[in-house]
Amino acid sequence: MTSIRLGAVAYLNARPLTYGLERRTDLFSLRYDPPSQCAGLLHAGDIDVGMIPAIEYCRGPEYRIVPGMGIISERTVASVALFTKVPVSQIRTIAADTSSRTSNALLRILCRERFDIAPEFTPMPPDADAMLAAADAALIIGDPALFLDPVSKGVEKIDLGEQWTDLTGLPFVWAFWAGRPGVMTPAAVQALEQARDAGVADSDAIAVAYGGPERAALGQTYLRDNIQYLMGDREIAGVRRYYELAARHGLIQAPREPLFYPGN
Repeated sequence: MTSIRLGAVAYLNARPLTYGLERRTDLFSLRYDPPSQCAGLLHAGDIDVGMIPAIEYCRGPEYRIVPGMGIISERTVASVALFTKVPVSQIRTIAADTSSRTSNALLRILCRERFDIAPEFTPMPPDADAMLAAADAALIIGDPALFLDPVSKGVEKIDLGEQWTDLTGLPFVWAFWAGRPGVMTPAAVQALEQARDAGVADSDAIAVAYGGPERAALGQTYLRDNIQYLMGDREIAGVRRYYELAARHGLIQAPREPLFYPGN
């Protein structure tokens, strides 16, 4: 049997979902990339299943989602934020992390639906100093956002997960496993479920191994309190609402109904 080529996100928040998968060579081969690259690899057919930004489900061919799991927040996410030098109402320019696709679309939605601003977006690599030198505010995601101290930069941190839940009352699904129909067997779905469960149970050790002793406490709190990994009915409702607003603002052509691989 040919192994399923998995492409995972190269951030701390993905590690509980990939826990132990490097040992499942009977089922998978695994690589890590930035979120935007995971999507590009999947769209190009260079991987079979990718941990893709949620928005990319609507931008590729017809995919199926691995059921029951994702990278999810309810209110504060901590690792996706707008760092701003000026009050939100005065933001005219935003440097947007090129690693981001779902977060970029979410911020555009929030600018229109919640902040009532229409700033100019400029894609930039996730370098906070360079981004804040070039724009009023910077959208930064993943580890660079989680470990950035806004006080040291003299900026305000606006958490996009919190803003989304305040706007909609729903959780936000940042990413999930998705691939072409027929790629995932029930046994493969079960293996990903087992990885998720083991990773959540051992999240403290994951944070220590990933970030080292200096960042361990923050990483442990983040994996315990900010990120969730079970995708149920409320989370799927959040995905549907996100697609509806993304279509309203021209970020996707039309909402796409979340469709899932058969479970185990």
